[in-house]
Amino acid sequence: MSEQFFNRELSLLEFNRRVLYQSYDTSLPLMERLRFLCIFSTNQDEFFEVRVGGLVQMLEVGTSAIPSDGLTHADNLAAIGQISHQLVDEQYKIFNQDILPKLNDKGIHIVRRDDWTHEQTEYLNEYFETEVLPLLSPIGLDPAHPFPRIMNKSLNFIVALDGKDAFGRSSGRAIVQVPRSLPNVIELPEGISNNGRNFVFMSSIIHHFMGEIFVGMTVLDCFQFRLTRNSDIFLDEEETDDLLRAMQGELVYRQYGDEVRLELTGTCPEDIEEFLLERCEINRRDIYKVDGPVNLNRLTDLFDLIEDPELYFKPFVQSMPKLPKRADNYFEAIKKSDILLHHPFDSFQAVVDFLREAAADPHVLAIKQTLYRTGSNSPVVDALVAAAKAGKEVTAIVELRARFDEEQNVALAERLQRYGIHVIYGVVGYKTHAKMLLVARRENKKLSYYVHLGTGNYHPKTTKLYTDYGIMTVDPAVCADVYRIFIQLSSMGKASKMSELMYAPFTLHKGMLKHIHQETENARKGIPARIIAKMNSLYEEQLVLALYEASNAGVQVDLIVRGVCQLRPGIPGQSENIQVRSIVGRFLEHTRVFYFENGGNPQVYCSSADWMIRNMFHRVETCFPIKAKKIREQMINDLKLYLADNTHAWILQSDGSYVHTQPKEGEQAINAQAELLHQLTANN
Repeated sequence: MSEQFFNRELSLLEFNRRVLYQSYDTSLPLMERLRFLCIFSTNQDEFFEVRVGGLVQMLEVGTSAIPSDGLTHADNLAAIGQISHQLVDEQYKIFNQDILPKLNDKGIHIVRRDDWTHEQTEYLNEYFETEVLPLLSPIGLDPAHPFPRIMNKSLNFIVALDGKDAFGRSSGRAIVQVPRSLPNVIELPEGISNNGRNFVFMSSIIHHFMGEIFVGMTVLDCFQFRLTRNSDIFLDEEETDDLLRAMQGELVYRQYGDEVRLELTGTCPEDIEEFLLERCEINRRDIYKVDGPVNLNRLTDLFDLIEDPELYFKPFVQSMPKLPKRADNYFEAIKKSDILLHHPFDSFQAVVDFLREAAADPHVLAIKQTLYRTGSNSPVVDALVAAAKAGKEVTAIVELRARFDEEQNVALAERLQRYGIHVIYGVVGYKTHAKMLLVARRENKKLSYYVHLGTGNYHPKTTKLYTDYGIMTVDPAVCADVYRIFIQLSSMGKASKMSELMYAPFTLHKGMLKHIHQETENARKGIPARIIAKMNSLYEEQLVLALYEASNAGVQVDLIVRGVCQLRPGIPGQSENIQVRSIVGRFLEHTRVFYFENGGNPQVYCSSADWMIRNMFHRVETCFPIKAKKIREQMINDLKLYLADNTHAWILQSDGSYVHTQPKEGEQAINAQAELLHQLTANN
């Protein structure tokens, strides 16, 4: 194990642990605690599909290079297995011993098969025969029907049978896949429910009536299982002449990548477990036997069925930007002063309204926008389509390879092209991750530019769940830089020289190092020096080493890193002046903000990029200065608030563990997200 760097996968598991532990927080509404339990499930799914899948692949091809954290791929996988098993056991313990009893106390009952009344059984039998049975396609296992290729993350049953069918077959085993078109949970009618509202898992219904699928045979028992596969998509872009068509083809294979995890009902006997291990070609370390329903994320269906406001976070009304007086539209407002949008406290509707104004304005000639995770059915896309219909020149940089959104982005690209919008898929070998919008408008016989730059995606739904910053500006230097980047993406040529923006993969990494080194030199000269950096992930060795150097020079470094953190804080002679905290709360922290003291003249930057290898060298990213003094001061105050949080902050220790902060005796409790919610939406 390295003294300098933490392991990426183990650090990510620690983040998943922090998410899971939100389920323990009794100060949260009950359904929100359940939601964190479900989020943990989806986080672990993606972790195995991407991170574990990649490690298994490297191990199989014999990659011998040992990462800087000192763990071989085999040792890493062993550590991942040990921690993941602990976390899954903890998840089901929370569910069975805490969440489920409290749901019962609230009159919300998930009724087990053994507890169904006669009336409930009759109702569910009819439901099964009319709504479920016609959709099932059981597979009896025999030489003519070998073990099927199990779809990624599908819920299945392995069924033990006795007897012979009409053809005299008696293999003794069958597979039943639960169709994804069926609901995960159904509610029983009020007339046959006991002591409140009664819900039943679809898997319980299929399990109970399994005998009706195999008529004339005896179902000895059946057990749920779920297989997770490597879901990374590989495209040889140098050999691909049509990225859109190639992506469409690869999406089919995602469902059938290499096996990396098998989840199984804990009561499954050893002989069936061995059978599944062999047929699924899975290592024993990768089997997860669970004490309850396989895949607790199925409980997300309850959020649409249970609407009791007392069980959820109190809703809030997002703010709209306060436009200057005598400003009748966003063009006039932005010309008067830069506009800051702090989501989710400020509504993303402002961006949509600006786009709609641009689409309808006869003076607007062109709109250019990057689209990373947007979705094909979006008001942003509708506005771009309206602009194209109105005769504007519209260019969209669509990143097809946004992980797990590829299918939506393929549909988005096809929709945009139908309306004559220029669709560009970015640059071969580099994901376009920058969040940029540029509007060109004819004003007084002169072309003027309006720009929106952000830290998050142009997705109305996530802007209600993620914290992000967005800036609207007419600053000539910033707008000129954004224009140059769009030209660079849509044409060919050398990287343009930027005036204000740092731009990955060309100048962002060097720029961040330069700012860190400047703080280091200032500290050595006795000039005020400090660094505050807020991001999602930190995993880039040169930046980490530069922060160590700054720490040794006496720079106070405060890092607010939501997820992966490669840096080891608190090591004497290395990082004793560095503190790392992670905020896990109601909203997903997503802002990327970088503060440099700069000798008493603070500089603040926002960025679409984390301090990761991929962001610095393998993506198109923007990092932009906050030039308006009022906005800069507001962001600095926000950072100070996060550093003062003592209720939802977790402090990274030098051994890689995190300690949850608690207010000291007599100390005021500070919840940064709740305070921002109060400050920015109180008038609503």
